Amino acid sequence: MIVMEPRGYRMVVSTEQNYVDTCAVAERELIEWLRSKAYDPSGLDEGRTEIAPHATLDRDSESGLNGAYSRWRMRETPSATSGTWQSTLVVRAGLPEDEGRTWLQVDIEHQPAREGQHPTRANTPNLVRSLLDRLEARDGQADVATAPAFIEADDIDDLLGELCDDQRRMPVVVATVPYGKDADGWSREVVEPLFRNLHGLAVLYILTPEAQAKFNAELEYHPVFGGGVRTYVPGLDPAWKPDAQRHPVMSRRTIESGVHRAASILAALPQRMASRHTLPTALLSVPRHRARPRPNPAAADIDQLRTENSALTALLDEAERAEAIRVDEINDLYAELAKTERGSDELRGENEELYDRVKESQRLIRYLRERLESVGGFATAHTPTDAPAISYPTAFADLLDRLDELPYISFTGNRKTTRALDSQSVDNWLYVAWDGLLALNDFARTSAESTVSGDFLNWCKSDASSVFPFPAAKVAMRESDTVANNGRLRGERMLPVPKAVDSGGRVFMQAHLKIGGGNTIAPRLHFYDDGPRSGKVYIGYLGPHLRNTLT
Repeated sequence: MIVMEPRGYRMVVSTEQNYVDTCAVAERELIEWLRSKAYDPSGLDEGRTEIAPHATLDRDSESGLNGAYSRWRMRETPSATSGTWQSTLVVRAGLPEDEGRTWLQVDIEHQPAREGQHPTRANTPNLVRSLLDRLEARDGQADVATAPAFIEADDIDDLLGELCDDQRRMPVVVATVPYGKDADGWSREVVEPLFRNLHGLAVLYILTPEAQAKFNAELEYHPVFGGGVRTYVPGLDPAWKPDAQRHPVMSRRTIESGVHRAASILAALPQRMASRHTLPTALLSVPRHRARPRPNPAAADIDQLRTENSALTALLDEAERAEAIRVDEINDLYAELAKTERGSDELRGENEELYDRVKESQRLIRYLRERLESVGGFATAHTPTDAPAISYPTAFADLLDRLDELPYISFTGNRKTTRALDSQSVDNWLYVAWDGLLALNDFARTSAESTVSGDFLNWCKSDASSVFPFPAAKVAMRESDTVANNGRLRGERMLPVPKAVDSGGRVFMQAHLKIGGGNTIAPRLHFYDDGPRSGKVYIGYLGPHLRNTLT
């Protein structure tokens, strides 16, 4: 079975504007869009409106205990053989956990006229561009706009924060300027045409030449340069070299060989991700659309019945075509799932093979040491290497039991929360957590001995961390301003310390280590450096990602 690429268009963004204002902007831009298509937008109301001989517009809305939403759905059938284009705009008031944000969703999809035909690929509608120009749309920490933003050297830290944001849904597409080229001219002549299909699907940036060097130095395994473009998908792990394979690069040669073709290729991945990504909870709770004809009190009973019968027959045909398309999509998803499971099995087999090789190497090392001891080479057999051998815990419960091995670390967090990670842990979370604790312990030791200055992030970037290194990309010394200024979110990060450290027994532990990502757990280790006074680093939390404005 051939798995078809998603052909529809979907944009999901949020805005800090309230629901009422967002609805007003959305309806105004929708009306202008309809007028640009020579449709009649007058008299829009609940139910179905004929806006052209071949086009209908359905409107429904609700406001109550479950929140408010407004939805507009247009269906266009230019001819009997063209199929139907369906465009849907949804404005949804955020749930309490959305911190006052309003959600906006736009879907464009083609329904073929005959069974067995493949849907035509949807392009970005002008409606999306006008909405993005009128609303301050966001995805996670990033602004979503139609024009790519220039990134200067001073902006790199903020960009890295956006790339590593666990809550972002969209890819971040970063373009570079070739050596010797004018940045404004390159943006206008090459980048903007290249990005024209990405509006509402990705966050768009252009690195200035000065910023490019700093960006690539920070993202050692994920660089982009030479006029090329790189798409950074969600879940970026800058400290893990194999992760680089997930973030495709488009070379300058490919771009200059045909910008129109390159733009189509570049948009394929963001379009597929937008179609496959689970909707936010607020949008998932919007009830299924059920189109209904608008009653006409002035018509005679028999005429009214005929009109309603004709309308209901048309609605039934729409439902049948929509069901056929969903069945095809489900079959494609099953095929993709089977392919993914096969790949997972192959990777698991490779991992077990590598593990066996490591164990065999360890057995060989023990054998060689025994041989050296048998011929009098005891000192040689046990001479320590430059890097100390690390004995990792077998579980997070074991990690807690071994904290007495780290004299400069004091754990003040909830041990039950940490132990619960054993039932949720994936990948290398346990190893990363232990590496982080070893590094913090060594940092606290050097800090207490006054042999190092600066914070833990600076220490990780320096040669002082060579014995117990920890990736600087996994260290954050502060929370975002949104979290720091929100009383409830800040309160979750007011974590316990001895009263000798703070008379209130709690401090704001915004410094944290990113132990893992890629799922809803995304564990974090929050710490407080009190090395200059008590000679210790206090670990106030090790567990699932604490809430922020997006979780």
